[in-house]
Amino acid sequence: MVFDGIILGLIVGLIRGGLRHGLQQFSKIRLKGGLIFPILLIVQLLIFRFQANSDWLASASSYVFMFIYVAGMIFLWMNRDQKGFGSILAGVFLNFLVMAVNGGRMPVSMSAASVLDPYYVDMLSNSTVITKHYLMDASTRLPFLGDIIPLSPPYPRTQVISIGDIIMNVGIFLYIFNLMTVGKNTANVQALGPKSDTNERVEPQN
Repeated sequence: MVFDGIILGLIVGLIRGGLRHGLQQFSKIRLKGGLIFPILLIVQLLIFRFQANSDWLASASSYVFMFIYVAGMIFLWMNRDQKGFGSILAGVFLNFLVMAVNGGRMPVSMSAASVLDPYYVDMLSNSTVITKHYLMDASTRLPFLGDIIPLSPPYPRTQVISIGDIIMNVGIFLYIFNLMTVGKNTANVQALGPKSDTNERVEPQN
């Protein structure tokens, strides 16, 4: 779901900020602990790739995911002065909270999951694989924070999301949009150059 906020932010940012200005702004990104995010992303990708081949990794994955969320929230808190990061932090915290009280996994509503590929729904129902998701049941805590919102055509991507995902993506959109448009008006003024004063008085020549 995070890709939705990124893509929308890029599209609207390019429209409002312009291609050249918008892309130039990315070179000005200054984030505290900037390496934390790519490292966390790589760790998650490695878990998804190898947990099926390692019983130890599969059993420990929920704890690793919790660590990733905590590290991610620390990174977001360090950069809370950035526009949109407060909303991203709130969304990540809500997802972390529901996962923390449900054994480190995100509960998925069966009715919402009906829009997904039947193969994936079958895996959730039978628990044939260990992932960061599981099918919601009567023992699920804080179910309203789980993946309960289905998205399907005409929405571009079929998926099931949580309230935390929505709040997080609003923040991602705001950050990217602001990044790509800030200073646009100033840049336009500078490009036009100083305006001549048409009302300037002309002194008579002798």
